[in-house]
Amino acid sequence: MSNERRVIVHPDKAALAAAVAARFITKVVDLIDEFDEASIVLTGGTMGSAVLQAVNDNPARDSIDWSRINVWWGDERWLPAGDPERNETQARAALLDHVALDPARVHPFPSSDQGVELDDAAASYAQEIVDNTPANASMPHFDITFLGVGPDGHIASLFPERGGIRERELTVISVRNSPKPPPERLSLTLPVINSSARVWLVVAGADKASALGLTLAGASINEVPAAGVEGRRKTLFFVDAEAAAEVPENLIFPGQFWTGADDTQQ
Repeated sequence: MSNERRVIVHPDKAALAAAVAARFITKVVDLIDEFDEASIVLTGGTMGSAVLQAVNDNPARDSIDWSRINVWWGDERWLPAGDPERNETQARAALLDHVALDPARVHPFPSSDQGVELDDAAASYAQEIVDNTPANASMPHFDITFLGVGPDGHIASLFPERGGIRERELTVISVRNSPKPPPERLSLTLPVINSSARVWLVVAGADKASALGLTLAGASINEVPAAGVEGRRKTLFFVDAEAAAEVPENLIFPGQFWTGADDTQQ
C-alpha cells in the first residue's frame, strides 16, 4: 500500500470538481517551486473534464507557471486527432488550450489517423515515456496521476477480467474489444500508474458507489482494477456523497481514511 490512502467526501459533483481543482493548483505551485517542473497524467470522463474546467475557472489558475508542466494521459480512445470523444480533445477544450503550455511538454497518445497501427502506437508512446524517464530510473516520474473509476471498477482502459490489468512488463498496451466503446484504445499499465508519487481518483455518482465500495474493501484487482491503485506516496479518493454511499463505514475513520476538508499539502 501507499504511505497514505484517504477518502475525501464532498456533497456533490460541482463541489467535488472545485475542491480538487483548488487542491491541484496549490500542489502544482508547490511542486514547481521545489522541482522547477511538474508532471501530470490526465484522465478522461465527465469528472476528469469537470476538474480541468474547474481549474480553468479558478481565479488562481495563472499562479501556475504552465510552461513548466509536463502533460501525459493515462489512456486514450483510438480515434482521429480532434475527435470530440478523445480524452486529449476534451482536455484541450476544458483547460489546455487556455493556458501557456510548452507544446514540447505535452504528450498526447497517437491518433488513428496518423498512419500507424494500434500496436505500433502503443510502442511509440512507451518509447516516449522512456525518452522522458531519468537515466537511473526504471519508471517515469509522475507527480500526480488523475484517474476515474468506471461502474465496473475499471481505471484508464484496464478492464475487469482482461489481460491488461495483469500486465507487469509493458508500460503501454493496446486494447481491443473494449467492453465500452470505442473498442480500440491505448492505456498505461498498472505499474506505470503506481509509479506516480500521487494518484488522485475522482469518483462521482450513484452508479460508482458499488465499485468504490469494493475498491476500498480490498476486492480482487482482476475483478475490480481500481483496487490495485497504489501511488508511491499517496492515494487519494475524492468522491461525492452519492459515490460514497457504499463505502464501508469502518474504512472511513481517522487513522486510515478521512472525510471532509483535510489539509491540502498532499
